[in-house]
Amino acid sequence: MTLDREQVLRSAAALLSRKSTATMDEVARAAGIGRATLHRHFAGRDALVRALENLGIQEFEAALDAAALDEGSAEEGLRRLVIAVEPAAGLLSFLVTENQLFEGDDLNEGWDRLDARVAAFFRRGQESGEFRIDLTPAWLTEALYALIGAGAWAVQAGRVAGQDFPHMIAELLLGGARRSVEQ
Repeated sequence: MTLDREQVLRSAAALLSRKSTATMDEVARAAGIGRATLHRHFAGRDALVRALENLGIQEFEAALDAAALDEGSAEEGLRRLVIAVEPAAGLLSFLVTENQLFEGDDLNEGWDRLDARVAAFFRRGQESGEFRIDLTPAWLTEALYALIGAGAWAVQAGRVAGQDFPHMIAELLLGGARRSVEQ
């Protein structure tokens, strides 16, 4: 039987998004494979987390592409982005709390690429007069990431209906980012 690596990663992501302290044994059970099989493909938790990091970056880049952030108004682009990123929100929430991914010199360049794309989007919204100019694009980027993570946790915990995820994230961020007439 051939191991479907992506299926194993998605099972691991689903588990770790809910229980970040899950053991490799628990990850193997969630994926429906034995611990030895899991270790043949991922030498340990670090290797698994690095593979999940690559999957998360790939999924977020796909969401950015799908959102077509250069089309229409910045507000419309933000709404499209939140909808497109929702399926990967749990994984992204897990990844941004994994300190090992952001320590030392071995930082995945994908994070910088994502940050640059999102910050450029917010800068476009500022230049068009839609977003406040007193909040930096970097801060708006971090706020978006934080809201996506918080929204994912709230949905997973059952405190918020999944169908409300896009509306809640977009409305809260836009309520703070939208440039008012007085500014």
